[in-house]
Amino acid sequence: MISDISVLIAEDETQLREFMTEYLQLIFERVYSAEDGEEAYRLYERYRPDIIIADIHMPKLDGLALIRRIRRNDLRTKIIVLSAHSEKEKLLEAIELHLVKYLIKPVPSDTLKSLLLSLVDELRQADSRLVLKNGYFWDRIRGKLLRGDDEIALQPKEHRAMELLCSRPDRTVSVYDLYNALYEDEPEREFSYHAVTSVIKRLRAKLPAETISNVYGEGYRLQTQR
Repeated sequence: MISDISVLIAEDETQLREFMTEYLQLIFERVYSAEDGEEAYRLYERYRPDIIIADIHMPKLDGLALIRRIRRNDLRTKIIVLSAHSEKEKLLEAIELHLVKYLIKPVPSDTLKSLLLSLVDELRQADSRLVLKNGYFWDRIRGKLLRGDDEIALQPKEHRAMELLCSRPDRTVSVYDLYNALYEDEPEREFSYHAVTSVIKRLRAKLPAETISNVYGEGYRLQTQR
């Protein structure tokens, strides 16, 4: 059962919606269902599902209108559109809305499952990477600083500092928290501000300019790419 990824199914045909909801609940722990576009958008705003499966023809707000509204500020959510028949004009319009797939009903369950599992992998991979600046990112799973496919070598204390800063992106990390992380294996060691600034200076030299900012009197902040 997948618990870290949520799905919203928007389908006005009651029988099909109930069937798909039950099917999705065999795979995902969190499944939301809507019978029209307006309800789907309300659920989207409330729960921010990772994947949306939407019928192209729905009352109140059709599938394409729903997706246009979502895409105003959200390009991350994976969206699959369902249609009862192939419509070239609608398909071309849908492609422009950054869809993952345009499927013709009825959709074979194995086809849908395969697609959904591939999207789960994509979402997990994306979430495992903290995007910094100029093509740099922190791989949370492997604990590595990368630029593209190339690893940026870090000394042990640089790695500890980077790991802590990346655990609190765009938030201030105090000098004391950084010191404790750097010297966690030396609890009796006396606090040294210089010890922290020295490590941060070396770390900054391996990152794009202004990636780590100084928060006067408090500590440091890792700036991510937004």
